[in-house]
Amino acid sequence: MTASLLQTDLLPAIDHSALAMRELPHPPRILLLYGSNREVSYSRLAVLEAERILRHLGADTQIFHPKGLPLPEDGDASHPKVQELHQMLAWAEGMVWCSPERHGAMSSILKAQIDWIPLAAGAIRATQGKTLALMQVCGGSQSFNSVNQMRILGRWMRMLTIPNQSSVPKAFTEFDEHGRMKPSAYYDRIVDVMEELMKFTLLTRGQSAYLTDRYSERKESAAELSKRVNQANI
Repeated sequence: MTASLLQTDLLPAIDHSALAMRELPHPPRILLLYGSNREVSYSRLAVLEAERILRHLGADTQIFHPKGLPLPEDGDASHPKVQELHQMLAWAEGMVWCSPERHGAMSSILKAQIDWIPLAAGAIRATQGKTLALMQVCGGSQSFNSVNQMRILGRWMRMLTIPNQSSVPKAFTEFDEHGRMKPSAYYDRIVDVMEELMKFTLLTRGQSAYLTDRYSERKESAAELSKRVNQANI
């Protein structure tokens, strides 16, 4: 009786060829976001270190600088900074999010960037199928509150959030006067995270659409799906 519920024409056998790693003509494209507008921003410095590592590994990178980005609902999608973020997002195949921990949580500056990411084409999220690596910097002892929150967001946004993550305690002691990170196990962890991000991005960027194609959504028409998940009026 249960088998009769299954619409078998909408659930074909797994296509193994669609899961194979694909060579694309351009390097992996990684967008990096950070969560502070301070003149000395340790989340920005950490992102700059991550970018150096990614470029060494062969990635093409862009960093979005959030200064001037309006709060969600205090501007609209035509704002130049919002347009800049959207263009970078459309370009990217993977992302790095790095937030300071403030009041035991990710910063409002990073959350605002994430909140400006649209539900493009109704139900198809602009982030769906893209890889994501998570980092945080702490003013005090090591904590994982920010990366844990961002992991929930990444999952909700249907991103392929890699298992590894980085948390740098007492970040003000981990960078020198030139803004470069000092040798440490915390730096080595950032290297680990960026290496893992590159591997996952190379494995999935050519077939992310197949990986995120779902039976339940194939059952619905595009209009029905858009109506169900569109939150534009919330």
